Amino acid sequence: MVDVKKARRWAWWQVTEYRLVEVSKWWVSVVLFGIGTPVLYLFSIGLGVGALVQANTGGAGVDGVPYLTFLAPALLATAAIQGAQDESTFPVINGFVWGKGFFAINSTPITGTDIANGVMGLAVIRTFITTGIYAMILVLFNATTFDRIIPMYLVACVAALCYAAVMMAASGFVKIDGHFVEIIQRLIIMPMFMFSGTFFPLESMPIYLQVFGWVSPLWHATDLSRAISYGHEIPGWLVLVHVLYLLALAVIGMLLSYRQFNKRLEQ
Repeated sequence: MVDVKKARRWAWWQVTEYRLVEVSKWWVSVVLFGIGTPVLYLFSIGLGVGALVQANTGGAGVDGVPYLTFLAPALLATAAIQGAQDESTFPVINGFVWGKGFFAINSTPITGTDIANGVMGLAVIRTFITTGIYAMILVLFNATTFDRIIPMYLVACVAALCYAAVMMAASGFVKIDGHFVEIIQRLIIMPMFMFSGTFFPLESMPIYLQVFGWVSPLWHATDLSRAISYGHEIPGWLVLVHVLYLLALAVIGMLLSYRQFNKRLEQ
């Protein structure tokens, strides 16, 4: 006899398994893309530009540490955010607009809430795997140490998934593919990457540009990780702000996702 309650409890995992089967067809590309771009930044900026920074600061680097050490937390968080965004945008648009697979899934006892949780389930898996690989690369390049990379890795993954919850909710509103992902890439990801204290301290930018960092999950994650990585000083109240902001993104994003997924599937 089928245990209905148990089946319902694991409904979200059925969606995650479905997504795993889909992604398994191009998992090599997913992994290579997930770590390829940050690795290029590691070589070109962390090592290339970093050598110039070190030379022009008399070896002082930035924030009192070598430039690569300063840059590493931001690169790690960027790798996590990029992977999480891919898994929270493309599958949602495909499920509602391109392939409309979510409607077929919803014809079973699986609800919109289960689907949202299932999509996020694979985002968690991909984020933790690709970010973990990149974290090990940073250790190999002596950007940080093994004991410090673990909490940095966790901060980057959590921040990325909080951001992914918002992106999943936003993707749920897409009804006609008007290059939504490209717009997000150009108007959110790139400005977030450039103006979140990634390449230099946020405080060194004009106040009107610092606003981008304040609302960016990348800056919140990077600032926390720099404190972990090399003892970057941040006041206790700011640590609390970082944590509460990321939690707020996660809660708001998931609640909006549940609402929008169920609404669209009921139409």
